[in-house]
Amino acid sequence: MKARIPKQAGGNMMEQLQRMQQDMQDKTAELEERTYEVKAGGGLVRVVMTGKKQLRELELDPDIVDPEDLETLQDLVIAAVNEAVSTVEETAAREMEKITGALGLPGMPGLMGM
Repeated sequence: MKARIPKQAGGNMMEQLQRMQQDMQDKTAELEERTYEVKAGGGLVRVVMTGKKQLRELELDPDIVDPEDLETLQDLVIAAVNEAVSTVEETAAREMEKITGALGLPGMPGLMGM
């Protein structure tokens, strides 16, 4: 047995879904244009990453550059880059939730890849 959905109710839902899809595409484009700055080691390492997760800038405080201790420098760079990636992903998830949460449908936050 098929459920009967009034034409107007179904059409309204389709319009909402299409609007949501367009909003998500617009927000994705906006997020990809943003840059995110993250610091590690008390500001000794600074990275700037795009919303596409591309490293745009890497700045090292001269005080952190010690030829005898490259491991610390490497660890700080890795920490800063990983934090920047997390920041990009968390921001995107929050912004998409604002769009998909409006419909109140379960599972909608997973539509980020639309």
